[in-house]
Amino acid sequence: MSTTTEAPPTPSPPPPRQSRRAGAGRLAAALVTPTMLVLALVVAYPVLAAFRLAFYQKKDGIDPETGLLEQGETFVGLENFTDMLVGDAGDRFRNALFNTTSFTVVAVSIEVVLGVLMALVMHRAFKGRALVRAAILVPWAVPTAIAGLLWRWIFQADGVVNKVLDLETPILWTTDGFQAWVAVVIADTWKTAPFIGLLVLAGLQVISNEVYEAAKLDGASPWKTFWAITLPLVKPTLLVAVLFRILDTLRMFDLPFTLIGPGKDATDTITVIAYEEAVKFGKYGPASAYSVFLFLYVAVVAFVFVKLLGADVLGTRAGKKGR
Repeated sequence: MSTTTEAPPTPSPPPPRQSRRAGAGRLAAALVTPTMLVLALVVAYPVLAAFRLAFYQKKDGIDPETGLLEQGETFVGLENFTDMLVGDAGDRFRNALFNTTSFTVVAVSIEVVLGVLMALVMHRAFKGRALVRAAILVPWAVPTAIAGLLWRWIFQADGVVNKVLDLETPILWTTDGFQAWVAVVIADTWKTAPFIGLLVLAGLQVISNEVYEAAKLDGASPWKTFWAITLPLVKPTLLVAVLFRILDTLRMFDLPFTLIGPGKDATDTITVIAYEEAVKFGKYGPASAYSVFLFLYVAVVAFVFVKLLGADVLGTRAGKKGR
């Protein structure tokens, strides 16, 4: 009597790798789509609308040729931009551009120095370090509008600053003039230097102590250690922090607006004059032209930092080194 044994079932082959990749790609697209739709609604559409509006002007009034009442928008081409650069609004725009650039260069330079010093202090181990860290980071947590009102009270004619200086004639910090420009720089430095300090502190904490121990064995002084070890190793983080601060300062609006007020030659920025053109005068076309110029200005600065200075904003270089 013979017995027959059935062959074990043949296992089904695994699905091809390409199909798994396609399925993962569809899943990733489905997960990202809601976010992309929200970004398109709140970012892409306003940007495109501002670009379109920059080529139009509001026309409300009597047409001198037809004698009819005109309402709505009229396409004017590059008239808003030419008027902004060389026309009637040219002087105010160039002054606002100078203020915006000077605020950025001076304030960010001071903030970098103070931020690095803050990071070095917060990185050292000493008694009460947690309290020092909290005290340093408090200004950054204060909303900018509140910080502007706080410094407006400090810079009053009978405020704290004039009391400390104890001059015969008090300085009118919140009026138009160079002192108003200085007041904005001081307030912005107090508000945002801790931001740079916080990012630099994060960069300092990933540096191995063995590097500093080796430098001590080689007889390196603290100053030489800072320039030869600390600064080069923290440079990628510092460049990203400086880039963020530059882009933020170029768009400065709420601090000079609340501290000094609009319509001041010493503290008018591009965002302030764009706000006035749109809200105060109802000229949305010129206001959009200012905004488009600032958008391109910020884009150029970001490109210079990323391409020429090597700011690794997305962390791609670190990822490539890790692989």
